[in-house]
This record gives sequence, C-alpha cells and structure tokens, in this order.
Amino acid sequence: MEISRRAFLGSAGIAAAATAPISGAILSSACKKEEAASKRETVAPLTLKLSSSLPNDPKFSSGRVTYDALVKQIKAHGLDDRIAVQFFPDNQLGQEIDIVNQVKLGAVDLMVSGSSIWANLVSSFGVLDLLYLFQSFEHQTRALDAGAGALLEDWLLQGAHARVVGWEYNFGARSVLSRTPFLDPGGLAGKKIRTLPNPVITEGVKLMGAAATPMAFGEIYTALQTGVLDGMEHDPPTIVASKFYENAKFYTLTEHLHSPLILTLSDVTYQKMQPDVRAGFLAAAKAAALDARAHSVGIVKEAIGVLKERGVTVSDCDREAFRKRVQPLVQKFGQQHPEVRPVLDKVQAARG
Repeated sequence: MEISRRAFLGSAGIAAAATAPISGAILSSACKKEEAASKRETVAPLTLKLSSSLPNDPKFSSGRVTYDALVKQIKAHGLDDRIAVQFFPDNQLGQEIDIVNQVKLGAVDLMVSGSSIWANLVSSFGVLDLLYLFQSFEHQTRALDAGAGALLEDWLLQGAHARVVGWEYNFGARSVLSRTPFLDPGGLAGKKIRTLPNPVITEGVKLMGAAATPMAFGEIYTALQTGVLDGMEHDPPTIVASKFYENAKFYTLTEHLHSPLILTLSDVTYQKMQPDVRAGFLAAAKAAALDARAHSVGIVKEAIGVLKERGVTVSDCDREAFRKRVQPLVQKFGQQHPEVRPVLDKVQAARG
C-alpha cells in the first residue's frame, strides 16, 4: 500500500507533537538533576576541628584511631562531600583543660578524650572517675546501656554545652608507671604520681597511698625525665605512644580505673548543622566509636609486650588492698552529689 508524501509528513508531525511533552519532561528532569548536582558541588563542606592531647600514632593513640574511624564512617555514610574533619593531635590547639572550654563555646568542634577532664566543668560527671567503680570495660558498657549513659549525656549537655556522640574504651585500664617498683599501698607511699587535673582522681590516687600530683598531659615527659615526678598513671598504649617508658621502667598493674573515652561535639556546632547532615554525622560518630572499641580490645596486650621489649618491668600487685583504701571516696562523692545515685545504682546492678 503506497503512502502519499503529504500523509507521511502529516503522520510524522503528529508523532513528533505527541512525543514532544515526554521529551521535554525528560529534558527538564535531567536539567534539574544537573542543576542540583551543580549546586551541591559548589557548597563547601562543613569543616570540623577535632582535638586530642595524645600523639599522632595510628596504632597506640586513641585520638588518632578515633579520627581514622570517624573519617572512614563519614565516607561510608555518604557525607564525605558534606563534612571534612581536621585533626589536631599533641595538644596543638591547647591543653585539655583549655579545649573543654573551647568546645563549650564552639571554638573547637570535636574533642576525643577521657571522660575525666569534663568533671572540671560538670562536677557530677566525676562519678566516672571513682577508682574501682567498674570491674571491666564490659561492665562499663552494660551500665551505660542500661541508662547511666543517657543521664551522663544530659548532664554534659546542660552543664557544658557539649554532646557525647560516641562512648569508647580507653585503651586499657589505668595503672601506675614509676621510676621505682612497688606492690602495695605501703610501697606507693610518698611517691609523686601524676594525675589528671581532676579532683576525684587526685583524691583517689592519694587514698591509694601516693603523693598525687595534678599536671597537664603535655608536661609529663619532662617531669619524669627531670625527677619532678616519680611516676604517672595511664593505660599501656598511651604510655607506649608518648614514650613515657623512656624515663620510668616499672609498670604496676593496679588497674584502678576503667574510665570511658568519649567523642564530644560542641552543641554550638550541632545547632549549625543541617538536619540531614546532623543525623548522618551522629550515625557515623556512633559507628566510629564502635570501631575504636574493637581496636582497643586487642591493642592492650600488644602494648604490654612493647613495654617489656623496651625494658619495662610489668608486675601484678595487691589490687584488693588498693580497692579497699579508696572505697570511702565512693560514699563521700555520693553524699556531695546526690544526683549521681541513679548512676551508681545502675553500675551496681550491671556487675557480673
């Protein structure tokens, strides 16, 4: 059947007219997507400053391990073009006591540290510094998950305008590194042992028998080297990362403190975040904390091995004798801060 030229052109015109709206819709949709992508590419990522007092060691430093885990999880959550994290280890932004105030004001966005330093701003937070409060890090997690964590987070937010966005483990329990050996409270008597500038830990180490000496972290190495200090208390990986073993050769496993490591976010920064970015970042931070916990479990034994290789004598001790000496501090703290009673109750209920 032959089709006339006029009929063919007419039918082609009808087809073109029919498909024009569809083609136009597709083109319009593509243009909108390209425009949205272009706008997203021109938006600078939110840059967050993360501070740590510890060295830039990817294996033994909890600050660097947390940073690496956070960057990894930000990418995994599809936020690497929306959030950039700048890491400042080794007290580059200041000593911890200064940084907590900068986080409160929003001058520093993020901080990874032991929970202890925050007790200087929120006294009730010092409940986590009661020596021999936790039997282990697993015990600590059970108590936090049972509701103690939520209470503590609220205290920090209200009192210091900082949000706990990740509960981690310090890289092992804190024990005492010293220039001379000891095995019991009598042997520790009179030794000048560095503690955090924190009233609860300072009082606890004093009850253990030592001459507790509060001092900023950045001053420890020189103080050990010159004999201003007889020792200090910290976890094994931190001692390795900071090379404190170069000036003290006896590590006594008092294991007096299983304190949390926390990743904190300034509430000022939190309020500035776009809602979608905020939700994604909180999920990434929580996942990063779990990654850091997993790393910490295996690294403690390795650090103890390194200390032995560096000539440090690692010894057990009469931990029960030390524990009994610090028990009055628990009762005293509870009386001074009655608001911590629910936390102490949850800790007790979570015991194995």
